[in-house]
Amino acid sequence: MDIYKSKVGRVCEPMKTDFIQHEFEAPAKGKVLIKVVASAICGSDLHIFKGKHPSVSLPSTIGHEFSGDVAAVGEGVTKVKVGERVTVEPCIVCGKCDACRHGDYGYCENISFTYRNGDGAMADYVLVDADYVYTLPDYLTYETGALIEPMSVATHAVRRADIRLGETVLVIGAGAIGMLVAAICRKNGAGEVIVADFSDARLDMAKQLGATMTINSGKQDLEAEISRLTNGKGVDKSFECVGLQATFLQAMMTLKRNGTATVIGIFENPQITIPASRFVTHEIHVQGAQGYCWDFPIALKLAREIDLSKLVTHTFPLDDLQTALETCLDRNSGSIKVILKP
Repeated sequence: MDIYKSKVGRVCEPMKTDFIQHEFEAPAKGKVLIKVVASAICGSDLHIFKGKHPSVSLPSTIGHEFSGDVAAVGEGVTKVKVGERVTVEPCIVCGKCDACRHGDYGYCENISFTYRNGDGAMADYVLVDADYVYTLPDYLTYETGALIEPMSVATHAVRRADIRLGETVLVIGAGAIGMLVAAICRKNGAGEVIVADFSDARLDMAKQLGATMTINSGKQDLEAEISRLTNGKGVDKSFECVGLQATFLQAMMTLKRNGTATVIGIFENPQITIPASRFVTHEIHVQGAQGYCWDFPIALKLAREIDLSKLVTHTFPLDDLQTALETCLDRNSGSIKVILKP
């Protein structure tokens, strides 16, 4: 029986990584073993690295944005073949709760993610369920294929927000998710897509991907600027892609009456204070967006029209995981998406 030896990166304590060893035998029924070729660092990985992810305790393996080659398949797997280039939707759902039985697996009562079960993709190999494996089309490289996961997060958020033709949209936070949200909003027909961030370099990239206007929140008062641009009405839809009380408030307070804010950011400090009366006086809607549900196939098609390669700024060998994570946290590094390669 073949044995596949895999080095797996994890965060062992705040701001410190190490590697552990896994050994995989031939995949069981319905499983697929993937040889990782490219694995991207996600914002949630950074929250884990700092020891401040609200849903993950340390030590924890990391990595769930990845692509690679099918190394072996278990009995009954027909969706993919050995040698195929693939990416993976890294969620784990029970298939038995009411949400799953209704097809809304994104609301699974027992939802988890592969890295939380030890199958982190900062590794040589990763074992996954065949149902969540997707073949990479020819127009995607391994590097851009690894970004289908964040693309799916953005797709899910935009679908939840129900962006309509001609609407004015504000995206707060020009990280990878924020930029992709902006790009997809434009594809959905938004008339104006305004992106706010503190980094001029990131704002320039947001323009390349679809933003019609940008605001540097460190140099301008965001709420005042939105009021000026919309003649005091506010935006139709907003997206919070940071995870701070200040940006949550901005997403609320810049909405027009009956507008909708979609919150995507992960809050390291989840207890925040908000002006509750705004919900009544302006009848605004605030909703969350986590992960994906039937969004991967849509994201794969959208990736034909959105140049994901623009987001990739750094590439490191897997052995340099510590340096790669530190680079992501360094505001002077110019990093947007950092790729690790085993």
